[in-house]
Amino acid sequence: MAYPSAARSPVPRQPSVKVILASADVQRVVDRIAHQILEKTQGAADTVLLGIPTRGAPLARRLAARISAFEDVAVPVGVLDITLYRDDLRRHAVRAVGPTEVPPGGIDGKRVVLVDDVLFSGRTVRAALDALNDVGRPASVQLAVLVDRGHRQLPIRADYVGKNIPTALAESVRVTLAEVDGTDEVKLYGGTPS
Repeated sequence: MAYPSAARSPVPRQPSVKVILASADVQRVVDRIAHQILEKTQGAADTVLLGIPTRGAPLARRLAARISAFEDVAVPVGVLDITLYRDDLRRHAVRAVGPTEVPPGGIDGKRVVLVDDVLFSGRTVRAALDALNDVGRPASVQLAVLVDRGHRQLPIRADYVGKNIPTALAESVRVTLAEVDGTDEVKLYGGTPS
C-alpha cells in the first residue's frame, strides 16, 4: 500500500549575510579617510566636519579625533539634522527631529565636509545640502562616506570613500558603530545564500 507523501512546504531561503568590514577594518578605513582629508585640504585648514545622523555624526567625531592624532589639528565637528529636508517624509514613519549643532565659529567661508555612513541614491546628501543652506554659506562642500554602494539617483559623488561595495538593488548595506550599536561592522544583506 502506497502512502501519500506528506506535503512539503518550501523552506524559505534566508538572505545571505556577508561581513564586508570587521572592527579593525573600519578603523583602518577611518584612518585612511582622515589622511585623505588632510592631504586634500592642506592640513584641514578652514575645514569643518558635519555628521549626518545617525551614524555620520560619530564618524565625523572619529575623523576629527584621527586628524588631531595625525597632525595635532583641532577640526571643528558638528551635526546636521536633515529630517525636515528629506523628500520621503510622506512615505516613511515620522522620525523625531534631532538637533543641528554648528561648531563655534560657524561654517561661513569654511570648507564643510559632510560625513555619512552609506552613500546610495544620493537623496540623503541632497537633503543635507538643502539643510546646509539654512545654516550658513560655506566656501565649498565635500562629502566623506564610509561606504559607497552605488545606484545613484542624483548626480552626487563622494570626495572621500572608505570602501566601494558593488551591490544589487535588492541587497542592503548595514553599518554598525560602537557609539550607536555597540560594535563596528559593515555587513551586506541579501542575494542568495552561499
